Parts: sequence; C-alpha cells; structure tokens
Amino acid sequence: MTPFTEPDFSLLRDALGPLRDREQVAERLLESSRKHSFDPDTELDWDAPFEDGKWFWPPELVSLYDTPLWRRMSEEQRIALSRHEAASLASLGIWFEIILMQLLVRHIYDKSLTSHHVRYALTEIADECRHSMMFARLITRGGTPAYPVPRMYHNLARVLKTVSTTPGSFAATLLGEEILDWMQRLTFPDERVQTLVRGVTRIHVVEEARHVRYAREELRRQMATAPRWEQEFTRLSCGEAARVFSTCFVNPGVYEAVGLDRREAVAQVKASGHRREVMRSGAKRLTDFLDDIGLLRGPGRRLWRSSGLLA
Repeated sequence: MTPFTEPDFSLLRDALGPLRDREQVAERLLESSRKHSFDPDTELDWDAPFEDGKWFWPPELVSLYDTPLWRRMSEEQRIALSRHEAASLASLGIWFEIILMQLLVRHIYDKSLTSHHVRYALTEIADECRHSMMFARLITRGGTPAYPVPRMYHNLARVLKTVSTTPGSFAATLLGEEILDWMQRLTFPDERVQTLVRGVTRIHVVEEARHVRYAREELRRQMATAPRWEQEFTRLSCGEAARVFSTCFVNPGVYEAVGLDRREAVAQVKASGHRREVMRSGAKRLTDFLDDIGLLRGPGRRLWRSSGLLA
C-alpha cells in the first residue's frame, strides 16, 4: 500500500453501524466551517468592563461547589474562585489544543494533500490556533495568572504524544474536547456568567462540534482497521490520558489565589460527591461512545475508573 492509499471504509462496520465515507464527512465539515467560523478578535467585545456580581464560570461547575469550605466562603470569594478556575481551564485548553495540533499534523503527513480529509484537518488546526489565542486573551483580560499543568505531566504529555497510536491520538482528542464542551454548553446560555466568558464559550462550542465529529468518525475507522496490538495499546494510553487529564483539570494554585488552604481545598474536592457527579456527567457521552467501539476494556477501563471519569 502506498502512503496515500486508504482502505475502502465503506465496506466496514463496527458496533455503531456502517462506517461513513471519509471524504464525504470531511466535505460536509468544510462546508460547515465556511458558514460557521468566527474571528474572536472582532466577534467579541474585549474592552467591555466585567459586570459586578457575575460569575466567570457557573457556580455549580466550580470545583468546591457545595462543600463545607464553599459554604464558609463569601460570595465575593466564590466569584473570585470562579475567575481563577476559568483561567485554569483556559490554560488546560491551550495545553490540550497545542498537543492536538501536533497530533493532527502527524496524522495527515502520509495522506493525500488534496483530499477533503486533509483540508479539513488543516482547517481544524487553524480553528485551534484561534481558540488558543482566544483562551490566552481571556486569561489576560481576567487579570489572573496562567495556570500551566504540573511539569511532570507537561513532560509526560511529550511521551504520550510521541508514542501515541493514530486511534490513541483521536481518543485523546475527544477526551480533551468533550468534557470541556459539556461544561461550556452549560456556560454560554447562563445569564449569571460574564458576557465575555459566554461569548468565548459560544464560539468554542460551535466550532468544537465539528472537531468532535471529525475525531469520532476517524476513531471509528481507525479502531475498525487497526491490528490487535494497536487496539490494546490504544486502550492503555487512552486510560492513562484520562487519568492525567482528570488530575490536571483544575490547578490547585487557584485555591491559594483566593486565600484558601490548598490541602484543605484539594481534600474537599476529592471528597465531594457533587464534583464526582459533575465530572462523570461531563464524560458520560464520551465514555458511552468509547465503550460502544471497544476502547474501555481490560486494564484501560481500570485506568478510566481511577480517573474518576467512569463509574
């Protein structure tokens, strides 16, 4: 098989049914991109002042919500924590999107450069560039520090993206996109939240819907055609990525930034049934899909459970 020769996916099916033609899917996504893409620099009013008393993230999605510590905090302190957690999640989003862009470039390296599939991948990379700049600008506008992931996980990601299989790359892509997407779908219509934050999340939700479709379709194709060793390795790497993602989801520095004791806050988040339910609810659509296509099996499933994202 030459580098640009692809299997005929129309002859294949998985547990969800027949696989869709790769070029037709990409063509539809390109058409959607032409109609529904945004320039955050001109689409959003970055100079408008923040509104007094409004949140930077829905309170129910703030990590300490409904804990004993939360009940002792003032409303001003709670809103300040939402501002820092929004910055932490934006920082996490930039980290994931930079990894995703590298994985997408690697994916298309041996593919036909004139195909719709490659054209859409390049379109998605352009989207992710804008998203990363948008998130960075939101952090700056919010007056908080950026919250990078711990150095150990930053370097572990170098290994994961270097050894990742192609299906592993798309599974990790969905992990980084779908949980945040679930939270952002609750955020952008919420009038309790700052207008700028709602605008940022609206743009991200609209454009990420295409990215999720692209990754889901390609992951199905990859899992249907990958050799067994690659499927098994993908199950393990995907589970480890879930564990790292859940560990890095909120930087503990946000608690110190609003005058809380880091250890006490982290302990209460870990013990919070509400927080556990939020994370599992955010991951459920993804874990159901991964389970359907055979990715949540064996030791990989145990890693997913240890991440707290799977019951």
